[in-house]
Amino acid sequence: MDKTFFIFLLITVWLFTGKAEAQLTAPGSSATVTTQYPVFQETDDIFIFCTSDASPEIGTLQVNTTIEGTKTMLWEKYNNQTSTFESYLSESTDGQQSTITGLPDGCYRVTVTAGTSEEVYRGWVINNYFSAEAKISQSDCESFTLEGSYISSTLRYYDLADNSELEITKEINTEWSEKEVLISSLSTIKIFELPDEDTDYNFRVYDQFGCEANSTINYRSVATVADFSAEPMNGEAPLTVTFNNLSKNSDQYIWSFFRNLDEIKRDSENSQQPVDSIMIVAYDENPVYTYENSGSYMVKLVSIRVTDTLTCADTTYLEDYIMVDTSFVAVPNVFTPNGDGTNDLFVVKFWSMQNIKIEIFNRWGKRLHFWESDDVRGFEDTYTATVWDGRVGGRYASPGVYYYVIEGMGRDNEKRRARGFFHLFRDKQ
Repeated sequence: MDKTFFIFLLITVWLFTGKAEAQLTAPGSSATVTTQYPVFQETDDIFIFCTSDASPEIGTLQVNTTIEGTKTMLWEKYNNQTSTFESYLSESTDGQQSTITGLPDGCYRVTVTAGTSEEVYRGWVINNYFSAEAKISQSDCESFTLEGSYISSTLRYYDLADNSELEITKEINTEWSEKEVLISSLSTIKIFELPDEDTDYNFRVYDQFGCEANSTINYRSVATVADFSAEPMNGEAPLTVTFNNLSKNSDQYIWSFFRNLDEIKRDSENSQQPVDSIMIVAYDENPVYTYENSGSYMVKLVSIRVTDTLTCADTTYLEDYIMVDTSFVAVPNVFTPNGDGTNDLFVVKFWSMQNIKIEIFNRWGKRLHFWESDDVRGFEDTYTATVWDGRVGGRYASPGVYYYVIEGMGRDNEKRRARGFFHLFRDKQ
């Protein structure tokens, strides 16, 4: 390579590198736009700084120079009242950099001089202020309103030729979010689906420069959600049902236990007046109720939320009726009390009975077994006391034919009677 050309190349690279390093920057700024002077023939950078307070001035400018040696760096600020640049700060330094901070809005010019060498840079600083406020209004048991408001500074600068005031257009956007999920881009919204727990809502306002402000408001929930389960949902009478309260955000409860559906229908058909369909009202959190009679029963729960200013309620019903079985009596026609563990007892099966009388006779009409109850509390809790083990006076009864008589009243008000013969076999089959 030609030596002269190589030296020329090094000088060219050095010059371009030096020029690239000589610049005015704004550390900490969020955006940079270019002036649109209508008269002044040059353009300048406008450095925008985001601030959430109207008073602090956080603008920062930094100049980097390629001039070597001791130099003077003169900072000036444009006075739009006199249309002139006035001295702001001057320093003498051997360094290649100068920084000024805490700058209010305005145009700044820095002149770097060392002997006959001079560099001049110019730029605008604008502190972009945002504040936001979130509040809740018109809150009741059905809805509430989220209202967001904000204050934003005007971004102004001046034409350096005729001092005319210019404004940068801000594209301001708003949004509401709940748990970081966007729910609206409007500043004021009405919420109809009330949360059943205290909830934070965040109001955010922002512009195209990346500047923003946030405000969070806590909604104290007044909504309650009524919910419950019942176990068991069916069985013989008397049927004891446990109600598990699953309501949310509740302070008080009102349970309504309806009468048998068939009874309500019958009363309605025979009356021109409204029929009272409620059997009993309870206020426990988790009631236990025993249905004494057969039928189809509905249950309603009202959950109540009480605050300083509001009392809100929600109502729910069982998804299906509680079915309490009708009565019946079933008698076997044979039993084998031979000690093999199978069919050793004569068991009369009865279901949903209010009272029952069981009698067993031999072929000559002598009563061998008797059991009676005026308040039967279910087959499973009773039948062991009703069975006949095939003994008479502690001795095994003879194999043969025996006679039974069953009488009783079901909890559906139906009389139940059963009479007939059965066989007693002693030998193992």
